[in-house]
Amino acid sequence: MNLSRKRKKELRKLQNDAGQLWEAQQVIVGHAADIAREAGRQLGHFNREQVVPVVQDAYSRRVAPTVDRGLKIGKHVVDDKVVPIVGGVVGTALSAWDVANAKRHGLVHKAAPKKKSMGFGSVVAIVLGAAAAIGVVVAAWQALRADDELWVADDPLSAPNA
Repeated sequence: MNLSRKRKKELRKLQNDAGQLWEAQQVIVGHAADIAREAGRQLGHFNREQVVPVVQDAYSRRVAPTVDRGLKIGKHVVDDKVVPIVGGVVGTALSAWDVANAKRHGLVHKAAPKKKSMGFGSVVAIVLGAAAAIGVVVAAWQALRADDELWVADDPLSAPNA
């Protein structure tokens, strides 16, 4: 392709302008990267100085007591409800074992009438499942109930006064 001198000169000038524009853009991008780096650093300082203390305070005042209450309720349910029931079931099972051993050795003359009821595994499963479900529901309700102080306002952030 043959180009006239005038076209070659215009193309060289255009190429030089494009190169200068590219260099100017690289300088601007470098400045933008410096500004973004400084903004990130300032955001880290703001996070450490303002956000983290508020979140830690809200956690220690709201979430931790609720979790502790849930654990206490769960411990109460297990200690005062589940353990006695399971103990009773185990005691009944051991009594049945003793009766079976005595019958096998011919010591029992009259057998107790047989009742139709759920099996040992079914009773234990129902009791443990109900206790666990109640504990989880109470703990979840305590942790997830609405609290106006924990919500963040929808107002945009304004620049801090320097």
